[in-house]
Amino acid sequence: MHQIKNWPVGERPREKLLQRGAEALSDAELLALVLRTGEASSHSSALDHARMLLSRFATLRKMADASVTELCELKGIGPAKAAELMAVFEIARRFAASAMRPGEKFSCADEVFHHFHERLRDRKKEVFLTVLLDSKNRIIREIQVSEGSLSASIVHPREVFAPVVRESAAAVLLIHNHPSGDPTPSREDLEITSRLKAAGDLMGVRVLDHIIIGNGRYVSLADRGLLT
Repeated sequence: MHQIKNWPVGERPREKLLQRGAEALSDAELLALVLRTGEASSHSSALDHARMLLSRFATLRKMADASVTELCELKGIGPAKAAELMAVFEIARRFAASAMRPGEKFSCADEVFHHFHERLRDRKKEVFLTVLLDSKNRIIREIQVSEGSLSASIVHPREVFAPVVRESAAAVLLIHNHPSGDPTPSREDLEITSRLKAAGDLMGVRVLDHIIIGNGRYVSLADRGLLT
């Protein structure tokens, strides 16, 4: 009775989802629905393979970061199943990072964090973004300023404020990630923020916040009183 089709109807992941909703399924059961079938030669079910994947990678997040080669190291997971898994994880990333539309607003640092967290939390390099806002703090557009180790030479006021001038923005949000997962501001973070705030003051552009995103956490320099 290894094959899922031989299980009682109420225990099969697909039927369980249809009857009780996706939230009722475990991580292994959700993965089993993606994998669909197991390995006929060993009579392993898709749920067996799902449990094996979770045992190997511990969490869905670590599995999502795995390469095709790493996924295919597990018995019963070939290139086709690995590709299906990677496609599902990429869809999840894109859904989480769906772009804000012009005219929408961020009302607090927590909203900014939740919008950018999934996109930035697993990046291996520091990514510096700006969100340009109009006089009513409505979004004009989002811009990636740099990617790499954060330094004054990479995040220069002219790189940040050239699009601000071009788009006639009245305010700007600064956002970047810490690949270490710890969002505690570094000396360089504070120095760059100070330089950009001073440049914004000279140009009449409000620098509303600099939000540093880590793994499940963030720091708002405005909330800490460092942008007054």
